Amino acid sequence: MTDQRIEYTFLLPGERTEVFQVTLDADGLQKTPTGNLPDWARLEFNQCPNCPLKPDDSPYCPIAAQLADLVKRLDEVVSYDEIDLEIKTDERTVSQRTTAQQGASALMGLIMATSGCPNTAYFRPMARFHLPLSSEQETFYRSASMYLLAQYYRRKAGEEPDFSLDGLRRIYEIVQVVNRHIAMRLRAAAKTDSAVNAVVLLDMFALVFPDAIEESLDDIRGLFRPFLDDNSN
Repeated sequence: MTDQRIEYTFLLPGERTEVFQVTLDADGLQKTPTGNLPDWARLEFNQCPNCPLKPDDSPYCPIAAQLADLVKRLDEVVSYDEIDLEIKTDERTVSQRTTAQQGASALMGLIMATSGCPNTAYFRPMARFHLPLSSEQETFYRSASMYLLAQYYRRKAGEEPDFSLDGLRRIYEIVQVVNRHIAMRLRAAAKTDSAVNAVVLLDMFALVFPDAIEESLDDIRGLFRPFLDDNSN
């Protein structure tokens, strides 16, 4: 696969425009940021207790390093500010009138998944097929679909697949820890609340996912009736 480019354009109050470009390589990763990074991005600063990285090998938290530019450029924006958001990928352009925290949350979710953090690496397939501003039900569907496709690959590789979604629930529990500690970093870094509240929105979904996934998938079970009623085999 070739590199993928995703562009977020924020039209902010006062006709100020901020454009963020996320470039992903064939493995769904961004390049490691270069140049001076803030102290709050250092690995030891509010490091996640479940983080497997060591300061000698990774002086900076991969997520914080990738978020540093976004936090700096949106630092004067208040979370409830109304903005016009446009997202361009190679396949489509999506635009929406929304709030700063909703727009930042969508971009931050993409950045976190592709930052190189071991705990968010599971979401790289979803980032590669990015669906910005997706609804809660769309995200349930995409998460479950991604995880079950991963089980297909595991079985092809001779590994034991998990069709119960228990592993996916555990992934979201891991991500809850990451979200909380990223929010702690951002509270020390940002002047306004837009970045922090953007992470809070991500964490709200991660919090409800383990308990709500079964009900959400049951709601769309009828769409799969042709597969369930197929007696051709």
